[in-house]
Amino acid sequence: MNPVAKQVANLLLEVGAVKLSPHEPFTWSSGWLSPIYCDNRLTLSFPAVRTFIKEELTNLIKKQFPETEAIAGVATAGIPQGALVADMLNLPFLYVRSSPKGHGMENLIEGKVLENQKVVVIEDLISTGGSSLKVVKTLREAQADVIGLVAIFNYGFELAKQAFEQEQVPFYTLSNYSALLVEAVDKDYISEEDMASLQEWRISPDSWGKENTF
Repeated sequence: MNPVAKQVANLLLEVGAVKLSPHEPFTWSSGWLSPIYCDNRLTLSFPAVRTFIKEELTNLIKKQFPETEAIAGVATAGIPQGALVADMLNLPFLYVRSSPKGHGMENLIEGKVLENQKVVVIEDLISTGGSSLKVVKTLREAQADVIGLVAIFNYGFELAKQAFEQEQVPFYTLSNYSALLVEAVDKDYISEEDMASLQEWRISPDSWGKENTF
């Protein structure tokens, strides 16, 4: 396992950013029942964890997208991470709203975006990829050159992978669902018996709840 993926998974579990509940699942806004809930904003309250994530996101961008000219955060959870990384890289920062501001200029994009500017989008979490790709579309309509996306965590859904490929957006994350499960078993957050059900959810998240008759 990638050591960064392992360490980030461990930190997310330690600070409670990730909660696993295979027998009493959470309900997502989509209606899906899920054995996992992830709120990476909690990492911001822990300076050592916040710094580690900031540094590793920065390293990831330097490695995968060295030509980056600006950082764009996805509102709202990607804003603080994006600002921290942009500051570390000494690059311009902007963020993209999910809907236009209800007054003034009614902006979707907050900050300056230049034509053909090479932009990397920062998100806290990739689930289906819908919100992330909506931001990519907004930036591209503003004539930015979105060269990729980075995030803290990825559920590893096949539909998300296909969506990013279709829109030609390469993406990378510090950690992922598979790494998290390994750490969760190792640290006794879940049992070996729960592992199969948790793995099934990632493969068929839309039908997992019905199949398990919760």
